[in-house]
Amino acid sequence: MRYEPHFYQTYTKEFILSHKEAAIFLDCGLGKTVVTLTAVEELLHDFFEIGKVLVIAPLRVARGTWPSEIAKWEHTKNIRASVVMGAVKERSAALLKPAEVYVINRENVKWLLEESNMPMDFDMIVIDEISSFKSYQAKRFRALMKLRPSVKCIVGLTGTPSANGLMDLWAEFRLLNMGKRRGRFISSYRDAYFLPDKRNQQMVFSYKPREGAEDAIYRRIGDITISMCAREYLKMPNLVSNIVHVALDERERKFYDDMKRDMVIAVENEEIDAVSAAALSNKLLQMANGAVYAEDGKVVRLHNRKLDALEDLAESANGKPVLIAYWYKHDLERIKSRLPVQELRSREDIEAWNAGEIFLGVIHPASAGHGLNLQFGGSILVWFGLTWSLELYQQTNARLYRQGKKNTAVIHHIVAVGTIDEKVMQALEHKDKTQTALIDAVKAEVESR
Repeated sequence: MRYEPHFYQTYTKEFILSHKEAAIFLDCGLGKTVVTLTAVEELLHDFFEIGKVLVIAPLRVARGTWPSEIAKWEHTKNIRASVVMGAVKERSAALLKPAEVYVINRENVKWLLEESNMPMDFDMIVIDEISSFKSYQAKRFRALMKLRPSVKCIVGLTGTPSANGLMDLWAEFRLLNMGKRRGRFISSYRDAYFLPDKRNQQMVFSYKPREGAEDAIYRRIGDITISMCAREYLKMPNLVSNIVHVALDERERKFYDDMKRDMVIAVENEEIDAVSAAALSNKLLQMANGAVYAEDGKVVRLHNRKLDALEDLAESANGKPVLIAYWYKHDLERIKSRLPVQELRSREDIEAWNAGEIFLGVIHPASAGHGLNLQFGGSILVWFGLTWSLELYQQTNARLYRQGKKNTAVIHHIVAVGTIDEKVMQALEHKDKTQTALIDAVKAEVESR
Protein backbone atom coordinates (compact mmCIF):
# COMPACT_ATOMS: atom_id res chain seq x y z
CA MET A 1 0.00 0.00 0.00
CA ARG A 2 1.24 3.46 -0.88
CA TYR A 3 1.79 5.74 2.12
CA GLU A 4 0.47 9.27 1.74
CA PRO A 5 1.13 10.95 5.08
CA HIS A 6 -1.00 13.63 6.65
CA PHE A 7 0.82 16.88 7.36
CA TYR A 8 0.97 16.09 11.10
CA GLN A 9 2.55 12.70 10.34
CA THR A 10 5.29 14.34 8.27
CA TYR A 11 5.88 16.80 11.11
CA THR A 12 6.20 13.96 13.62
CA LYS A 13 8.57 12.00 11.40
CA GLU A 14 10.81 15.05 10.97
CA PHE A 15 10.77 15.58 14.73
CA ILE A 16 12.04 12.03 15.26
CA LEU A 17 14.73 12.49 12.59
CA SER A 18 15.95 15.71 14.16
CA HIS A 19 15.99 14.47 17.76
CA LYS A 20 18.19 11.64 19.00
CA GLU A 21 15.87 11.46 22.01
CA ALA A 22 12.17 11.94 21.33
CA ALA A 23 9.00 11.59 23.39
CA ILE A 24 6.01 11.31 21.07
CA PHE A 25 2.63 11.58 22.80
CA LEU A 26 0.12 10.68 20.08
CA ASP A 27 -3.53 9.80 20.55
CA CYS A 28 -4.85 6.48 19.30
CA GLY A 29 -5.61 6.58 15.59
CA LEU A 30 -2.96 9.12 14.60
CA GLY A 31 -0.73 6.43 13.10
CA LYS A 32 2.24 6.49 15.45
CA THR A 33 3.48 3.10 14.22
CA VAL A 34 3.73 4.01 10.54
CA VAL A 35 5.18 7.44 11.39
CA THR A 36 7.92 5.84 13.48
CA LEU A 37 8.59 3.15 10.88
CA THR A 38 8.95 5.84 8.21
CA ALA A 39 11.57 7.59 10.34
CA VAL A 40 13.33 4.27 11.01
CA GLU A 41 13.35 3.44 7.29
CA GLU A 42 14.99 6.75 6.44
CA LEU A 43 17.55 6.44 9.23
CA LEU A 44 18.38 2.92 7.99
CA HIS A 45 18.40 3.34 4.22
CA ASP A 46 18.72 7.07 3.45
CA PHE A 47 20.90 8.52 6.20
CA PHE A 48 22.69 5.27 7.22
CA GLU A 49 22.79 6.51 10.80
CA ILE A 50 21.59 3.25 12.32
CA GLY A 51 21.80 -0.42 11.46
CA LYS A 52 19.95 -2.35 14.15
CA VAL A 53 16.73 -1.33 15.90
CA LEU A 54 15.04 -2.79 18.98
CA VAL A 55 11.27 -2.25 19.16
CA ILE A 56 9.65 -2.94 22.55
CA ALA A 57 5.86 -3.13 22.60
CA PRO A 58 2.88 -4.67 24.43
CA LEU A 59 2.40 -8.36 23.69
CA ARG A 60 -0.39 -8.15 21.10
CA VAL A 61 1.10 -5.07 19.48
CA ALA A 62 4.52 -6.74 19.18
CA ARG A 63 3.02 -9.90 17.75
CA GLY A 64 0.60 -8.34 15.29
CA THR A 65 0.75 -4.59 14.77
CA TRP A 66 4.45 -3.95 14.11
CA PRO A 67 5.07 -6.91 11.75
CA SER A 68 1.86 -6.22 9.80
CA GLU A 69 2.60 -2.50 9.51
CA ILE A 70 6.11 -3.20 8.19
CA ALA A 71 4.71 -5.54 5.54
CA LYS A 72 1.74 -3.31 4.73
CA TRP A 73 3.45 -0.20 3.35
CA GLU A 74 5.40 0.10 0.10
CA HIS A 75 8.17 2.17 1.64
CA THR A 76 8.69 -0.04 4.73
CA LYS A 77 8.26 -3.59 3.37
CA ASN A 78 11.97 -3.65 2.48
CA ILE A 79 12.84 -3.42 6.19
CA ARG A 80 14.12 -6.79 7.36
CA ALA A 81 12.29 -7.58 10.60
CA SER A 82 12.38 -10.37 13.15
CA VAL A 83 9.77 -10.93 15.88
CA VAL A 84 11.43 -12.14 19.10
CA MET A 85 8.61 -14.06 20.75
CA GLY A 86 7.63 -17.58 21.80
CA ALA A 87 9.66 -20.11 23.75
CA VAL A 88 13.31 -19.43 24.62
CA LYS A 89 14.52 -21.48 21.65
CA GLU A 90 12.28 -19.53 19.26
CA ARG A 91 13.36 -16.19 20.71
CA SER A 92 17.03 -17.08 20.42
CA ALA A 93 16.56 -18.16 16.81
CA ALA A 94 14.79 -14.88 16.03
CA LEU A 95 17.72 -12.91 17.47
CA LEU A 96 20.16 -14.86 15.29
CA LYS A 97 18.14 -14.11 12.17
CA PRO A 98 19.74 -11.34 10.05
CA ALA A 99 17.45 -8.33 10.39
CA GLU A 100 17.35 -4.58 10.86
CA VAL A 101 14.41 -4.37 13.24
CA TYR A 102 13.88 -6.78 16.14
CA VAL A 103 10.45 -6.61 17.79
CA ILE A 104 10.02 -7.95 21.32
CA ASN A 105 7.25 -7.75 23.92
CA ARG A 106 8.07 -5.82 27.08
CA GLU A 107 7.75 -8.91 29.33
CA ASN A 108 10.84 -10.39 27.65
CA VAL A 109 13.09 -7.33 27.94
CA LYS A 110 14.85 -8.63 31.06
CA TRP A 111 15.44 -12.01 29.38
CA LEU A 112 16.81 -10.32 26.26
CA LEU A 113 19.26 -8.09 28.08
CA GLU A 114 20.33 -10.32 30.97
CA GLU A 115 19.75 -13.94 29.96
CA SER A 116 19.81 -14.35 26.17
CA ASN A 117 23.62 -14.11 25.90
CA MET A 118 23.23 -12.37 22.56
CA PRO A 119 25.26 -9.31 21.50
CA MET A 120 23.39 -6.15 22.41
CA ASP A 121 24.57 -4.02 19.48
CA PHE A 122 21.35 -2.10 18.94
CA ASP A 123 21.87 1.53 18.02
CA MET A 124 18.20 2.59 18.21
CA ILE A 125 15.38 1.74 20.61
CA VAL A 126 11.68 2.36 20.02
CA ILE A 127 9.48 1.90 23.09
CA ASP A 128 5.84 1.60 22.11
CA GLU A 129 3.78 2.61 25.17
CA ILE A 130 6.69 4.01 27.15
CA SER A 131 4.19 4.61 29.96
CA SER A 132 4.62 0.90 30.79
CA PHE A 133 8.17 1.80 31.93
CA LYS A 134 6.97 4.33 34.50
CA SER A 135 8.15 2.20 37.44
CA TYR A 136 11.86 2.75 38.09
CA GLN A 137 11.86 -0.29 40.38
CA ALA A 138 10.63 -2.70 37.70
CA LYS A 139 13.08 -5.30 36.38
CA ARG A 140 12.39 -4.33 32.76
CA PHE A 141 13.31 -0.69 33.53
CA ARG A 142 16.55 -1.60 35.27
CA ALA A 143 17.53 -4.02 32.52
CA LEU A 144 16.89 -1.47 29.77
CA MET A 145 18.88 1.20 31.61
CA LYS A 146 21.98 -0.99 31.21
CA LEU A 147 21.61 -0.91 27.43
CA ARG A 148 20.60 2.74 27.15
CA PRO A 149 24.12 4.37 27.25
CA SER A 150 25.24 2.50 24.12
CA VAL A 151 22.22 3.49 22.03
CA LYS A 152 22.39 6.41 19.56
CA CYS A 153 18.67 7.09 19.15
CA ILE A 154 15.62 6.41 21.29
CA VAL A 155 11.92 7.11 20.74
CA GLY A 156 9.19 6.75 23.35
CA LEU A 157 5.61 6.48 22.11
CA THR A 158 2.41 6.73 24.13
CA GLY A 159 -0.96 8.40 24.31
CA THR A 160 -1.03 8.29 28.12
CA PRO A 161 2.28 9.73 29.38
CA SER A 162 1.20 10.54 32.95
CA ALA A 163 -1.87 8.44 33.60
CA ASN A 164 -1.21 8.39 37.34
CA GLY A 165 0.32 11.84 37.72
CA LEU A 166 3.53 13.69 36.97
CA MET A 167 5.61 11.39 39.15
CA ASP A 168 5.40 8.82 36.33
CA LEU A 169 7.46 11.05 34.06
CA TRP A 170 10.73 10.61 35.91
CA ALA A 171 11.32 6.99 34.85
CA GLU A 172 10.12 7.59 31.29
CA PHE A 173 12.50 10.52 30.75
CA ARG A 174 15.30 8.81 32.67
CA LEU A 175 15.21 6.22 29.89
CA LEU A 176 14.94 8.77 27.13
CA ASN A 177 17.70 11.21 28.08
CA MET A 178 19.59 9.54 30.92
CA GLY A 179 18.29 12.01 33.49
CA LYS A 180 19.54 15.20 31.79
CA ARG A 181 16.16 16.92 32.18
CA ARG A 182 14.54 15.24 35.16
CA GLY A 183 17.62 14.33 37.21
CA ARG A 184 19.40 11.02 37.59
CA PHE A 185 17.70 10.08 40.85
CA ILE A 186 14.01 9.87 41.71
CA SER A 187 14.69 11.39 45.13
CA SER A 188 16.08 14.58 43.58
CA TYR A 189 13.12 14.85 41.22
CA ARG A 190 10.66 14.25 44.06
CA ASP A 191 12.31 16.77 46.38
CA ALA A 192 12.52 19.44 43.69
CA TYR A 193 8.95 19.27 42.41
CA PHE A 194 6.73 17.55 44.98
CA LEU A 195 5.53 17.74 48.57
CA PRO A 196 4.23 14.87 50.73
CA ASP A 197 0.47 14.56 50.46
CA LYS A 198 -1.19 11.56 52.11
CA ARG A 199 0.92 10.14 54.93
CA ASN A 200 0.88 8.23 58.18
CA GLN A 201 3.51 9.71 60.50
CA GLN A 202 6.81 9.00 58.67
CA MET A 203 5.22 6.89 55.93
CA VAL A 204 4.35 8.94 52.81
CA PHE A 205 1.72 7.36 50.58
CA SER A 206 1.47 10.00 47.86
CA TYR A 207 2.93 13.33 46.72
CA LYS A 208 1.46 16.49 45.23
CA PRO A 209 3.24 18.98 42.95
CA ARG A 210 4.78 22.08 44.53
CA GLU A 211 3.47 25.44 43.42
CA GLY A 212 4.78 26.13 39.92
CA ALA A 213 6.20 22.61 39.59
CA GLU A 214 4.00 21.59 36.68
CA ASP A 215 5.15 24.45 34.46
CA ALA A 216 8.77 23.84 35.44
CA ILE A 217 8.51 20.16 34.52
CA TYR A 218 6.88 20.96 31.19
CA ARG A 219 9.65 23.46 30.33
CA ARG A 220 12.38 20.93 31.09
CA ILE A 221 10.97 18.26 28.77
CA GLY A 222 9.47 20.49 26.08
CA ASP A 223 12.42 20.51 23.67
CA ILE A 224 12.34 16.73 23.10
CA THR A 225 8.58 16.19 23.45
CA ILE A 226 5.55 16.71 21.22
CA SER A 227 1.91 15.77 21.71
CA MET A 228 -1.05 15.55 19.35
CA CYS A 229 -4.72 14.91 20.07
CA ALA A 230 -6.83 12.95 17.62
CA ARG A 231 -9.75 15.36 17.86
CA GLU A 232 -7.56 18.15 16.46
CA TYR A 233 -6.28 16.22 13.45
CA LEU A 234 -8.91 13.58 12.67
CA LYS A 235 -12.62 13.61 12.08
CA MET A 236 -13.69 11.80 15.23
CA PRO A 237 -17.20 10.49 15.88
CA ASN A 238 -19.40 12.05 18.53
CA LEU A 239 -18.91 10.69 22.03
CA VAL A 240 -21.53 10.28 24.73
CA SER A 241 -20.31 9.37 28.23
CA ASN A 242 -23.03 8.20 30.56
CA ILE A 243 -23.23 7.08 34.20
CA VAL A 244 -25.84 4.47 35.10
CA HIS A 245 -26.46 4.55 38.86
CA VAL A 246 -27.52 1.47 40.82
CA ALA A 247 -28.50 1.50 44.49
CA LEU A 248 -27.83 -1.16 47.13
CA ASP A 249 -30.65 -2.16 49.46
CA GLU A 250 -30.40 -1.90 53.24
CA ARG A 251 -28.86 -5.36 53.76
CA GLU A 252 -26.33 -4.93 50.96
CA ARG A 253 -25.44 -1.46 52.18
CA LYS A 254 -24.79 -2.78 55.69
CA PHE A 255 -22.33 -5.40 54.40
CA TYR A 256 -20.51 -2.70 52.44
CA ASP A 257 -20.41 -0.15 55.27
CA ASP A 258 -19.30 -2.76 57.83
CA MET A 259 -16.46 -3.83 55.54
CA LYS A 260 -15.42 -0.23 55.00
CA ARG A 261 -15.42 0.46 58.76
CA ASP A 262 -14.11 -2.79 60.25
CA MET A 263 -12.14 -4.24 57.30
CA VAL A 264 -13.75 -7.61 58.04
CA ILE A 265 -17.24 -9.11 57.65
CA ALA A 266 -18.88 -12.54 57.72
CA VAL A 267 -21.22 -13.47 54.86
CA GLU A 268 -22.77 -16.92 54.44
CA ASN A 269 -20.36 -18.36 57.03
CA GLU A 270 -17.42 -17.00 55.01
CA GLU A 271 -15.01 -14.50 56.54
CA ILE A 272 -13.90 -11.66 54.27
CA ASP A 273 -11.15 -9.40 55.53
CA ALA A 274 -8.67 -6.84 54.27
CA VAL A 275 -5.19 -6.60 55.75
CA SER A 276 -4.31 -3.19 54.28
CA ALA A 277 -5.81 -0.06 52.78
CA ALA A 278 -5.03 -1.35 49.28
CA ALA A 279 -6.69 -4.69 50.02
CA LEU A 280 -9.72 -2.87 51.43
CA SER A 281 -10.02 -0.80 48.25
CA ASN A 282 -9.91 -4.00 46.23
CA LYS A 283 -12.59 -5.67 48.36
CA LEU A 284 -14.87 -2.62 48.22
CA LEU A 285 -14.61 -2.49 44.43
CA GLN A 286 -15.60 -6.15 44.26
CA MET A 287 -18.52 -5.60 46.63
CA ALA A 288 -19.75 -2.67 44.55
CA ASN A 289 -19.74 -5.00 41.54
CA GLY A 290 -21.80 -7.59 43.43
CA ALA A 291 -19.45 -10.34 44.60
CA VAL A 292 -16.24 -10.70 46.60
CA TYR A 293 -13.52 -13.27 47.12
CA ALA A 294 -13.31 -14.92 50.56
CA GLU A 295 -10.07 -16.13 52.11
CA ASP A 296 -10.19 -19.55 50.43
CA GLY A 297 -10.85 -18.04 47.03
CA LYS A 298 -14.54 -18.85 47.19
CA VAL A 299 -16.78 -16.28 45.54
CA VAL A 300 -19.42 -14.81 47.85
CA ARG A 301 -22.28 -13.18 45.97
CA LEU A 302 -23.79 -10.06 47.52
CA HIS A 303 -26.16 -8.54 44.94
CA ASN A 304 -27.15 -8.44 41.27
CA ARG A 305 -27.64 -4.68 40.92
CA LYS A 306 -25.03 -4.24 38.22
CA LEU A 307 -26.09 -7.40 36.40
CA ASP A 308 -29.64 -6.07 36.24
CA ALA A 309 -28.40 -2.74 34.89
CA LEU A 310 -26.17 -4.49 32.35
CA GLU A 311 -29.07 -6.62 31.16
CA ASP A 312 -31.20 -3.48 30.74
CA LEU A 313 -28.43 -1.76 28.74
CA ALA A 314 -28.02 -4.80 26.51
CA GLU A 315 -31.77 -4.92 25.89
CA SER A 316 -32.01 -1.18 25.21
CA ALA A 317 -29.31 -1.52 22.52
CA ASN A 318 -32.04 -3.04 20.34
CA GLY A 319 -29.80 -5.59 18.70
CA LYS A 320 -26.77 -3.30 18.31
CA PRO A 321 -23.46 -4.86 19.42
CA VAL A 322 -22.36 -4.07 22.97
CA LEU A 323 -18.81 -4.36 24.31
CA ILE A 324 -18.51 -5.04 28.06
CA ALA A 325 -15.40 -4.27 30.13
CA TYR A 326 -14.99 -6.28 33.33
CA TRP A 327 -12.25 -6.34 35.97
CA TYR A 328 -12.57 -9.39 38.26
CA LYS A 329 -12.83 -12.99 37.14
CA HIS A 330 -16.00 -13.48 39.20
CA ASP A 331 -17.51 -10.52 37.31
CA LEU A 332 -16.97 -12.41 34.06
CA GLU A 333 -18.42 -15.61 35.48
CA ARG A 334 -21.55 -13.84 36.72
CA ILE A 335 -21.97 -11.94 33.44
CA LYS A 336 -21.71 -15.23 31.53
CA SER A 337 -24.37 -16.78 33.76
CA ARG A 338 -26.78 -13.93 32.96
CA LEU A 339 -26.07 -13.01 29.30
CA PRO A 340 -24.92 -14.88 26.16
CA VAL A 341 -21.59 -13.08 25.90
CA GLN A 342 -18.42 -14.04 24.07
CA GLU A 343 -14.91 -13.18 25.21
CA LEU A 344 -12.73 -11.39 22.67
CA ARG A 345 -9.42 -13.16 23.13
CA SER A 346 -8.19 -14.57 19.83
CA ARG A 347 -7.68 -12.97 16.43
CA GLU A 348 -10.71 -14.93 15.23
CA ASP A 349 -12.84 -13.43 18.02
CA ILE A 350 -11.77 -9.91 17.08
CA GLU A 351 -12.45 -10.51 13.38
CA ALA A 352 -15.89 -11.88 14.25
CA TRP A 353 -16.63 -8.82 16.39
CA ASN A 354 -15.56 -6.40 13.66
CA ALA A 355 -17.65 -8.35 11.15
CA GLY A 356 -20.75 -7.79 13.29
CA GLU A 357 -21.10 -11.48 14.18
CA ILE A 358 -20.87 -10.96 17.96
CA PHE A 359 -23.55 -8.90 19.70
CA LEU A 360 -22.30 -9.10 23.29
CA GLY A 361 -18.52 -9.06 23.54
CA VAL A 362 -16.50 -9.08 26.77
CA ILE A 363 -12.96 -7.77 27.24
CA HIS A 364 -10.55 -7.22 30.11
CA PRO A 365 -8.85 -3.78 29.97
CA ALA A 366 -5.43 -5.22 30.87
CA SER A 367 -5.39 -7.52 27.85
CA ALA A 368 -7.35 -5.40 25.37
CA GLY A 369 -6.24 -1.91 26.33
CA HIS A 370 -3.49 -1.57 23.70
CA GLY A 371 -3.35 -2.32 20.02
CA LEU A 372 -6.77 -3.81 19.31
CA ASN A 373 -9.00 -2.29 16.65
CA LEU A 374 -12.62 -2.95 17.61
CA GLN A 375 -14.43 0.09 16.24
CA PHE A 376 -16.05 -1.71 13.30
CA GLY A 377 -18.06 -4.11 15.43
CA GLY A 378 -20.04 -1.68 17.52
CA SER A 379 -20.39 1.73 19.12
CA ILE A 380 -21.47 0.89 22.68
CA LEU A 381 -19.08 0.16 25.55
CA VAL A 382 -20.26 -0.68 29.08
CA TRP A 383 -17.92 -0.53 32.07
CA PHE A 384 -19.32 -3.19 34.41
CA GLY A 385 -16.41 -2.78 36.83
CA LEU A 386 -14.15 0.28 37.02
CA THR A 387 -10.37 0.59 37.19
CA TRP A 388 -8.18 3.14 38.95
CA SER A 389 -5.83 3.13 35.91
CA LEU A 390 -6.45 6.11 33.63
CA GLU A 391 -4.18 4.50 31.03
CA LEU A 392 -6.22 1.30 30.80
CA TYR A 393 -9.45 3.27 30.97
CA GLN A 394 -8.54 5.61 28.11
CA GLN A 395 -6.93 2.91 25.98
CA THR A 396 -9.96 0.63 26.34
CA ASN A 397 -12.32 3.45 25.40
CA ALA A 398 -10.13 4.13 22.38
CA ARG A 399 -10.80 0.63 21.04
CA LEU A 400 -14.23 1.94 20.00
CA TYR A 401 -13.87 5.72 19.98
CA ARG A 402 -11.58 6.29 17.03
CA GLN A 403 -11.43 7.46 13.43
CA GLY A 404 -13.46 5.42 10.98
CA LYS A 405 -16.64 5.22 13.02
CA LYS A 406 -19.80 6.65 11.52
CA ASN A 407 -22.03 6.23 14.56
CA THR A 408 -21.83 8.09 17.86
CA ALA A 409 -19.73 6.20 20.40
CA VAL A 410 -21.57 5.63 23.70
CA ILE A 411 -19.69 4.72 26.87
CA HIS A 412 -21.76 3.63 29.87
CA HIS A 413 -20.34 3.35 33.40
CA ILE A 414 -22.36 1.28 35.89
CA VAL A 415 -21.75 2.97 39.25
CA ALA A 416 -23.02 1.78 42.64
CA VAL A 417 -24.26 4.85 44.53
CA GLY A 418 -22.41 5.72 47.75
CA THR A 419 -19.56 3.27 47.06
CA ILE A 420 -15.94 3.45 46.00
CA ASP A 421 -17.15 3.48 42.38
CA GLU A 422 -17.88 7.18 42.76
CA LYS A 423 -14.35 7.86 44.04
CA VAL A 424 -12.86 5.96 41.10
CA MET A 425 -14.80 8.11 38.63
CA GLN A 426 -13.59 11.25 40.43
CA ALA A 427 -10.00 9.99 40.44
CA LEU A 428 -10.10 9.27 36.70
CA GLU A 429 -11.40 12.77 36.05
CA HIS A 430 -8.64 14.31 38.21
CA LYS A 431 -5.90 12.24 36.55
CA ASP A 432 -7.26 13.17 33.15
CA LYS A 433 -6.99 16.88 33.98
CA THR A 434 -3.35 16.42 35.03
CA GLN A 435 -2.49 14.52 31.87
CA THR A 436 -4.39 16.96 29.65
CA ALA A 437 -2.37 19.83 31.11
CA LEU A 438 0.87 18.00 30.24
CA ILE A 439 -0.27 17.20 26.70
CA ASP A 440 -1.37 20.79 26.12
CA ALA A 441 1.97 22.06 27.41
CA VAL A 442 3.98 20.10 24.82
CA LYS A 443 1.46 20.32 21.99
CA ALA A 444 3.02 20.40 18.54
CA GLU A 445 2.39 23.63 16.66
CA VAL A 446 1.61 22.17 13.24
CA GLU A 447 0.06 24.05 10.37
CA SER A 448 -1.58 22.31 7.45
CA ARG A 449 0.13 22.81 4.12
